[in-house]
Amino acid sequence: MIRAYKFLMRPTVGQAIALGEMLRDHCSLYNGALQERRDAYRHISKTSIKYGMQSGQLKEIRAFDPERQGRWSFSSQQATLRRLDKAFAAFFRRIKSGDTPGYPRFRGVNWFDTVDFPKDGDGCRWDATPHDPVTRVRLQGVGHIKVNQHRPVVGEVKTVSVKREGRRWYVVLTAEQPQPEPLPTTGSVVGIDLGIASFLVDSNGAFVSNPRYGRRTAARLQAAQQALSRFPRVRRDKRTANHRRAVEEVATLHRKVRRQRLDHAHKTALGLVRAHDFIAHEDLKIRNMVKAPAPKPDPEVPGGFLPNGAASKAGLNRSISDAGWGVFLAILTSKAESAGREVIAVDPRNTSRTCPECGHVAKENRTTQEKFHCQSCAHIAHADTVGALNVLRAGLVRRNANRHSEKPPPFGGGGVTRSGRA
Repeated sequence: MIRAYKFLMRPTVGQAIALGEMLRDHCSLYNGALQERRDAYRHISKTSIKYGMQSGQLKEIRAFDPERQGRWSFSSQQATLRRLDKAFAAFFRRIKSGDTPGYPRFRGVNWFDTVDFPKDGDGCRWDATPHDPVTRVRLQGVGHIKVNQHRPVVGEVKTVSVKREGRRWYVVLTAEQPQPEPLPTTGSVVGIDLGIASFLVDSNGAFVSNPRYGRRTAARLQAAQQALSRFPRVRRDKRTANHRRAVEEVATLHRKVRRQRLDHAHKTALGLVRAHDFIAHEDLKIRNMVKAPAPKPDPEVPGGFLPNGAASKAGLNRSISDAGWGVFLAILTSKAESAGREVIAVDPRNTSRTCPECGHVAKENRTTQEKFHCQSCAHIAHADTVGALNVLRAGLVRRNANRHSEKPPPFGGGGVTRSGRA
């Protein structure tokens, strides 16, 4: 399996300047390759340029501009060109599927924050000085940079990436390691219902409160953004010291909220994975849930619109984004895979409107946001607990169906279990 590690780097002043120049030059290469593709399609009979053609020009580009392009790793520049190629592949895929295309855009220096090295040892070297008590990563054109390695790296390092977040620099590693031993079985199964009032409610009746980190920081973030808005928009190298401090304040607050959400998601997911062998959750389409409501034209007033609840929907969208359901579910799935647990997503329709006692389905069963009162059998319970129970039952049904649909091993032997063990 592949696992990622992210460590804080401690570059010197000169190394930080070199890292910034590396990002700038890779950004210039990305934008130049994008411009070439646009010009070829518009002016040369709609000619499409592929990655192979642009990668073949790298030697000439490096020889023509040795100060800006020739000093960096050849493979990292190839990775930047692959990044553009993936953007175009995603663009054409969205066109075929009927989604909003989103043509690849030029990147400003402030919006190009990552450089990838596809192979450890090619332009980069993790733990370049193994006999030094301080861990260092070597980057071509920058040197040996100190790294705050807060945990050991298990397995063979495959790729290395350098990432800028505000004024901080991070190194991101991917390492290939053997599948870890699964956790001991507990015999417990659970269904979870994600929400706004409570972050999570399980089928056993346990509640996990919603920390609402974004709402807690909203006042400070608003003040910081207002202070930033007073400065005119200028290039990065033309900013004053006060302008840079205002930008850093906004970035610091956003980074703090993001790290708090990640910490909460990791701890909540770890508790579920350690306690239960099987976890069922709703298959939520979060991107559709946070869409703004469509405008309603007023037929009696030309050019006018009727109220569509956009203000209240905007508040709900902020609360959903603040909860971070998508990040939590991704972390839960990853931890469950490492621990040998099973996670299944089920259809969320009517999970909070179905009575767990008699099976009656009606909108009227959920009398309030929290109360569930069945109109058929008079069963009363918390609405979120009812939803979690129904999610668990649907998940167990789907798990049994998947197991029955699996083909038996040929000749009745040598099978492999769901965990990948013979």
